[in-house]
Amino acid sequence: MDPTAAVTPESFNLIHLFMHADWVVRGVMLGLGSASLWSWAVIIDKLFRLGAINRAADAFENKVDSGRGLEEIAAEAGDAPRHALPRMLQAALREWREARNKGLLTPGEADAQAAFLIQRIDRVLDAVIARESQRVEEGLGTLAIVATASPFIGLFGTVWGIMNAFQSIAIQKNTNLAVVAPSIAQALFATAIGLAAAIPAYIAYNKFSTDAGKYAARLEGFADDLVTAIQRRVAERK
Repeated sequence: MDPTAAVTPESFNLIHLFMHADWVVRGVMLGLGSASLWSWAVIIDKLFRLGAINRAADAFENKVDSGRGLEEIAAEAGDAPRHALPRMLQAALREWREARNKGLLTPGEADAQAAFLIQRIDRVLDAVIARESQRVEEGLGTLAIVATASPFIGLFGTVWGIMNAFQSIAIQKNTNLAVVAPSIAQALFATAIGLAAAIPAYIAYNKFSTDAGKYAARLEGFADDLVTAIQRRVAERK
């Protein structure tokens, strides 16, 4: 019987390649497919989340720049605002009010306590920025793992599939390409899935890492503006 008779164009259909692959190669394909879906879930989540927090930051900064009182803007944000900028504003004003209510900003005490107040506000704002940056960066580790590991996992499936192809040659004692073509196609399919998982994850990781860094810098700039506003208030009370 001609060993090539069973080879048809349908033999190279992607579903056929998967269904007739060795169990190891099939496991590699399933793992890479799951990793790709996982990374796409992170990508979609990050697209919506980063877009939402930047729009919220734009709206809040517009309120602050409108010339309205900071206390009024902070009160409008509610008791537990979701976004970082109103939380930072409320934290800075809380420290300011506490120092004022304790009489630490009277003319006789301002020079001694102003620097300590500013340092305390800096620490509070830095803590908010650190927590928010960590929250924004959630999921980036997943993208990094998928981007770096997927090509090597796909390569492992390729090597295993080619080993099966050589085994077929040895068993059938036939070097006709049709004998090994399905096994080689299955092996290369594993590599293709690995690249399909890795490339979007790699691009998304770099984009979202840059976006997260820009957002952290935006928070730091807002913190500097708050500290400047508090320093101005302290100077006015002298």
